[in-house]
Amino acid sequence: MSLLDSVLPVEPTNKEKMDQPVETLFDKTASNLVGKPINRVEGSLKVSGQAHYSAEIDVDSKVYGVLVSSTIAKGKVEKIDSDSIAHIPGIIKVVTDLKHFLRNSAQGGDTEAPAQGVSEIFYHGQPIAVVVAETFEAATEGAKALKVTYKDETDQAALDFTKELPNAHEVNEKKGSDKNAKHGDPEQGLADSAVTLDSVYHTPSQSNSPMEPHVTLAHWEDDKLVLYTSNQMIASCKQQVMDALDLKKDQVELISYYVGGGFGSKLGIAPESIAAAIASKEVGRPVLITMTRPQVMEATVRRSNTRQRIAIGCNEEGIINTFIHDTTTSNLPGEAFFEPTALSTHFLYRGENRRVSYQMVDMNHVLSGSMRAPGEAVGMIAVECAMDELANKLEMDPIELRRRNEPEEDPSKEIPFSTRQLVACMEKGAEAFGWDEHNPKPASRLEGDWWIGTGMSGTSRGNTLQPSEARAILQVDDSKELGVKAIIETDMTDIGTGSYTVFTQVAADLLGLPIDHIEMKLGDSDLPPASGSGGSFGAASAGSGIYLACEQLRAMLAKKVGLHADTIRIDNGQIKKSGEHEPSKVEVAIDTGKEKVTELVDEKLANKVSGLMDKAVGLMDIASEKTGIPLPESASNLKTATEQYDFSDAQSYALADVIAEYDEQEISAKGQIKPGKNGKNLRQASFGANFAEVAVHKVTGEIRVKRMTGVYAAGRILNHKLATSQCYGGMIFGIGSALMEEVIHDKRDGRLCNHDLAEYHVPVNADVPQLEVILLEEDDPYTNPMHIKGIGETSISGSAAAIANAIYNAVGVRVYDFPITLDKLLAEMPE
Repeated sequence: MSLLDSVLPVEPTNKEKMDQPVETLFDKTASNLVGKPINRVEGSLKVSGQAHYSAEIDVDSKVYGVLVSSTIAKGKVEKIDSDSIAHIPGIIKVVTDLKHFLRNSAQGGDTEAPAQGVSEIFYHGQPIAVVVAETFEAATEGAKALKVTYKDETDQAALDFTKELPNAHEVNEKKGSDKNAKHGDPEQGLADSAVTLDSVYHTPSQSNSPMEPHVTLAHWEDDKLVLYTSNQMIASCKQQVMDALDLKKDQVELISYYVGGGFGSKLGIAPESIAAAIASKEVGRPVLITMTRPQVMEATVRRSNTRQRIAIGCNEEGIINTFIHDTTTSNLPGEAFFEPTALSTHFLYRGENRRVSYQMVDMNHVLSGSMRAPGEAVGMIAVECAMDELANKLEMDPIELRRRNEPEEDPSKEIPFSTRQLVACMEKGAEAFGWDEHNPKPASRLEGDWWIGTGMSGTSRGNTLQPSEARAILQVDDSKELGVKAIIETDMTDIGTGSYTVFTQVAADLLGLPIDHIEMKLGDSDLPPASGSGGSFGAASAGSGIYLACEQLRAMLAKKVGLHADTIRIDNGQIKKSGEHEPSKVEVAIDTGKEKVTELVDEKLANKVSGLMDKAVGLMDIASEKTGIPLPESASNLKTATEQYDFSDAQSYALADVIAEYDEQEISAKGQIKPGKNGKNLRQASFGANFAEVAVHKVTGEIRVKRMTGVYAAGRILNHKLATSQCYGGMIFGIGSALMEEVIHDKRDGRLCNHDLAEYHVPVNADVPQLEVILLEEDDPYTNPMHIKGIGETSISGSAAAIANAIYNAVGVRVYDFPITLDKLLAEMPE
């Protein structure tokens, strides 16, 4: 082994840091599969029951665990009486570990374990033990019957948010996803404005409530812990498990092949994971713990309730000079997460005087953390309702108000937008929805017993990129029609959003293969680490890792057959030449240097210098293969391919035959993406507009959403069917936020009153009208090599406000305390 081999990685790796705009290969591929509305590649497995979720994994000697939850909101565990359930048939053991059991879930992306130690109780429903039995039924009976003695301090608990507001304190900005910010003199600017609005909005706690509950199957292979678990972000969750149990990297493997939704609640590990691991170790058998629906709602994560003050000052023409967004959220004592309601407020509208501020109240309620579109989902309810209220004050069309307040650049950071299509989305939505028929006068349209109203809102969601890595393998496979297949490996997850499908499209497009020639391996921590699913960055980040790995394979194949990377074309398993190579600046410089040497010295010396340059470039070429750092095309193609590859007469060669010439009849490469200067020097965001029509019954106050239109611009779309489906989900989320979703804690004892889907209301089919989704074309070369942005959470942001604004237009009642229920309308309904 050479010194170079000993210090450099063997696998070629294509690395990209987003410091500048980059071109995308999708404009040059033969199949153009990216963007097409193909069906889910794993769809048949799911509908046939062959896509096994974590609770469905079968291992020998599996037993069942059920968590035991605290029945007080604050206090201490004094005794857990295991003998109290010894008589129940099938009970194996009551497992307790007051030091290592998780007090609550972890926040997304954290690499350290969440709070551990359950002897002290911080909220009603906190897991404190696990009953292990031969059957789920026996474990359930045991968990309910287990006698626990507490020192009850519930009378000292903080259970009423309003009463605790005077105790609000500063937030930990270093650990938050937003920061306090101030520009100019907001309060003076507000006082000096010709027209002002100053309103306070309240949004309630909400439950993520994914369809699949939190679940972990834990078993030990000697000293290695294997967890089949329902998680969104495998790489960081693995680190959390390692930290919680003091294990090394090679001692932990997390597997999440399929995840039945998460909406943020599965970004970090939950209490059942560590409990299952400890129980499995103690009983010497695999232990499956599936949280019940009440436990999911009581002991995983919630979206924080908020109190938001929105104050806007403008002149008589509606030009905003002052924008204030002050928020108070809540969380458990000692927790740093706060709901970042003003993420988009920083840049959505103009205003030289600006303030964003956060405070937090400590509450003895379940952990608050990320829930789909954390921040914007509830923050833009307040912002966009306030904008509508201001438009009414000015007697101005709400679209026109927003148009007049389009900033030329991010007003908070004074940096340009990479792209911004808010106005385009509003105009397209207005046309599709029929906004020209909107009557701005409230309570002016009565159809039978129903008041009809229309409303709109702007929407935005910041776009980010996270480090991600993937491996792409091409190998001979005689079972495939073209004799070759690609295997893509990354620990990225599919939480129902379509990761398996869109990543398959990316790989198939770049490698010139049909969809069924791609094998996608996801959701295993032993695979290259990716961003995971969350924050609307999953497809862009993990997808870019896959993109770069495939791009590296293309470059390796090009070199193999004597082409340049920019002239290789792979079409349905055939390698062809396309176009002529365009030398880069570095290539031109190298060639120019050779020419200068020839001009300055005699022929013998020139040949010697040229030979040294060739050797240097050859060493660079070897280093490039080892490190994956790309070299100029002239350098990487100095070694010409054998004469068997002749593309002079439109000749093509089977990809399978070329792969067969490699050792082991396969080649592999990795791709690594990292955020760079583009994320700091440019404001990146997806934008959109929501329109809604509602009906409000004139007697009962019942609210029905009649129709909705959403228009969104989110970069290049990987799959129009899946993207549209994500937008449907976001708009439906908006219906829930506007009209029904609300976690209710009993202010006396902290008990969660509506801890199941019978009482915690979410929209069902009967609540959802015809939804129209329009995706505006957009290309943003600053985001990532694929030019894509997050879209699912964009469609949530602002959609609830459009409904609220439509309700005001229907009956003239402005509700500031969400959700909007009929009891909040009845007293002020028009006659």
